[in-house]
Formats: sequence, structure tokens, C-alpha cells
Amino acid sequence: MAILLSAILLGLMGSFHCAGMCGPIAIALPLHGNTTLQKIFGGILYNSGRTITYGVMGAAFGALGQGMQLIGFQQKISVIMGALMIISVLFPSLFKNQYSLDKSWTKVVAKLKTSLGKLFSVRSFSSLFLIGLLNGLLPCGLVYMAIAGAIGTGEITLGTLYMVIFGLGTIPMMLAISLAGNFLSTAIRNKINKLIPFLVVLVGLFFILRGLSLGIPFLSPPKEKIEQKFEKSLESETEELHKSSKGDCCS
Repeated sequence: MAILLSAILLGLMGSFHCAGMCGPIAIALPLHGNTTLQKIFGGILYNSGRTITYGVMGAAFGALGQGMQLIGFQQKISVIMGALMIISVLFPSLFKNQYSLDKSWTKVVAKLKTSLGKLFSVRSFSSLFLIGLLNGLLPCGLVYMAIAGAIGTGEITLGTLYMVIFGLGTIPMMLAISLAGNFLSTAIRNKINKLIPFLVVLVGLFFILRGLSLGIPFLSPPKEKIEQKFEKSLESETEELHKSSKGDCCS
């Protein structure tokens, strides 16, 4: 699906941004084991933790988007999320205060960093996985863009997939950094980082086109097809809930 392709592109290109923001964490990871394979496994565990956190966030925000569809927003939510992505790139000053943390959120982030610090002193596979889980919760502008995409999907399942695929897209770069150190020069990272805003605008345009339902195959499907898919998704979720409730009654 085109929407999932946008997620992997955002993850792959955005990982160069991650190299600058989360690179120090990746370099400092207490990779466990004496062999290269053990260290690779440890790096994969760390990145799997991040991706799982992103997936949980995708489910939550996908549910938010689905709720908005149920109350009548339907395709409008996709247009709104796409527009927000583009506006955040074209007029970053409008969002600068939104990214500044208030006191309550600062305390939460401080606790996260304290927990991360404790885990860094433990050399084990489980600590690497937990570091990844917690790292996924740290504030990040790129993750916010992916969350906007998850909301724009308007589905729990698709929102989850969107964030998981976004996380998978960041793994090659982050795994390479944790294994080989910061192998890209600052100049190269800066050049690639300049492309990220264009990618965010491209993804935003895709969500807007998707919401406009112009009848373009794969890119902007007709409204009827999206509504049918949405109804089938709700029906399948209702059936699963019904089956689980029957199972609970029988047990």
C-alpha cells in the first residue's frame, strides 16, 4: 500500500536525523556479548524495543483517528494531518512553542532519562530491549510527524502498521551506528537532513490527496472504496470482540 510506503520512506530518510539526535545513545549502548553476532543481536533487541513502542503509539493514535472518522470527520482527518505536516515544515515558528516541554512533561522525560541511565549500567540483553522501549517514548519531532500519519490512517490496525514500519525504516542506520559508531561525517548528515523537510511535505501531500478521494489508483482512491474498507475493518474488529466475549463466557 502507498500509505505504508510513505512510512518506510519517512523512517529510512528520517533515520539520518535520528543519527544526530539519538546517535549518542546508540553509540553508548551497552552491547552485550563477546562476538559480533551477539552484539548484532543486542542491537536488534534495542531497535525492536523502539519499534514496539512506536507500534503501541500507532495503535493509540490510529484509534484516535478512527474515532474521528466515526463522529463524521471521515476523510477530513487525512487532509488535516497532511496539512499539519506541510505547515510544520513551511512555518516551523508556529510549532516552536509546541515542542517546548512544560514542567510536568519535563519531569516525565527526566524520569525516563534516569531510568535509561540505570539500564546503561547493566550489560544484558534484557536491558538493551528495555532501553529501546523507553527510548521510543523520548520527545522527537520526526516521531511526531509519524504519529500524525498514524492518525491520518483512521484505523487502529493501519495506524499500528504505519508506526511499526516507520520504526523498521530507522533500524538499518541506528543498528549500524550502534555497531560501528558514528560513521557518517557531520557534513553528510547535514546534507541529508536538509532533504527530510521535503520528504515530510511529500508525505503530507500524499495524505491530503488520499483524503480528497480523487479516484487516482493507489494514491487517492474513491471515497466509496475507502468507506467500504473502513466498514469492513469495523466489522472484522466487531467479530473478533464477539468471538473473544463468547470465549470468555464459555471458559
